[in-house]
Amino acid sequence: MNRSAGMDMQDQWGTIMLDALEKQAERYFALRSEGRAGALANIHVLRRESVSDFEAVVYNPVVCLILRGSKETGVGTQSVILRRGDALLVSHDLPVTSKITEASPAAPYLALILSLDLGIVRSLYEQVGDAVTDEPEARSLCASIAGGEWTEPLARYLAMMDRPIDAQVLGPAVLREIHFRLLLSPLGGMLRNLLSVDSHASRIAKAIARIRQEFRAPLAVADLARLAGMSQSSFHEHFKSVTGTTPLQYLKDLRLIEAHSLLRDGRRSVSSTSFEVGYESPTHFSRDYSRKFGCAPRQHLMQVS
Repeated sequence: MNRSAGMDMQDQWGTIMLDALEKQAERYFALRSEGRAGALANIHVLRRESVSDFEAVVYNPVVCLILRGSKETGVGTQSVILRRGDALLVSHDLPVTSKITEASPAAPYLALILSLDLGIVRSLYEQVGDAVTDEPEARSLCASIAGGEWTEPLARYLAMMDRPIDAQVLGPAVLREIHFRLLLSPLGGMLRNLLSVDSHASRIAKAIARIRQEFRAPLAVADLARLAGMSQSSFHEHFKSVTGTTPLQYLKDLRLIEAHSLLRDGRRSVSSTSFEVGYESPTHFSRDYSRKFGCAPRQHLMQVS
């Protein structure tokens, strides 16, 4: 069989798999919306009938498979456009901006989202640790065409929506298989870096966890560097290499995303919000907020009221 014929068969198989996953995701979304299906661990379906403005959110480790429509997602200076058949893997907690760019009532945006369990990833170390090497160029936000090696077990897992006993007994093994397949896939470079608890990626993850827990409090880069077991210069370099942004910008993004959520709640003033998320100056807060969201915080507060 020649190469072009092989590629045609691969493309055809990929289309069949995507069509099957699209139908499964639509059905799971409908059943969950009607309360007629139990939740599958780690699985979420996002369905939107209209495009969106840019939204700032914090992604936990996750893989997102686009089944219909398109979306633009970015962190720092890195930005990717995702369309049907594309997948995005996020290996660390990241403050990202995202925007659904193609969606309509006739053809809603549809994405299948699997929350990653880094405990499962690291539990594979004894089996695969010697077979993989660190990838210095890997990033915590990686996009690629979805591969059949991990979408096939994902389809098997989603098919358990009607079989709660199967999901309970067999689900954990299939989830482990999905993580294993992702780990060895083109998307899994940073996951492979996370296998070792002493890797730079794992040390940065430890610092990120501290920032997320204490983002409202004053945080010194020197303290975070010590937590990661690095010099300040090395910590700054590896943090930016992993996350695409600096430690201080990461902290600022967390504070502003939280402030955005608080203001949309409509029960706090701009000044009280600024202090609550860790700013010492409401003026400084308003300037940073306007730069990130394109309008003053007072305007978002007025939209709520």
